[in-house]
Amino acid sequence: ATGLAVTGVGGDVLFVEAAAMPGEGRGEGLVITGQLGDVMRESARIAVSWVRSHAARVGLDTDVLNGRDIHLHVPAGAVPKDGPSAGVTMVTALTSLLTGRTVRPNVGMTGEVTLQGRVLPIGGVKQKVLAAHRAGLTDVVIPERNRGDMDDVPEEVREAITVHPVLTVEEVLDVALEPATRTAEVGA
Repeated sequence: ATGLAVTGVGGDVLFVEAAAMPGEGRGEGLVITGQLGDVMRESARIAVSWVRSHAARVGLDTDVLNGRDIHLHVPAGAVPKDGPSAGVTMVTALTSLLTGRTVRPNVGMTGEVTLQGRVLPIGGVKQKVLAAHRAGLTDVVIPERNRGDMDDVPEEVREAITVHPVLTVEEVLDVALEPATRTAEVGA
């Protein structure tokens, strides 16, 4: 899934990859890689907890992670990454993996996620939307409470990108994932 970030030199896109593999215990094993800071690691744990606790809402068996470990990776390991705004991207990557629904390649996203699935506001919307535009993305998901920040984005960029302000994770998934076409096997 494609996330949007702010770096020391402006906005950038970042990618979140998810994999599942046989594991120990009850599906609580989580590996997180990509030189992530503490806040981003917390976002990964929240993403896994949300997917586990709301599995039925996204069309999964509630025991989908039993006997499985999850690996979340954010490439570009030499670049330190932190902050909560990748939460929606992590939930999207995990849901895609577990449901077999493909992430739409033209969608970038940003937003912090709560355990209840609310999408909270984040910073750097202008830089993130400009980065999405530079990367050729056509749709951007932002928190509803950041809608007003779009006023700072140049008009030509606002006209080229469809912005989807959201309140919940379910709204993110509706925009970011292709419709379900088949039943997926975890780790297949």
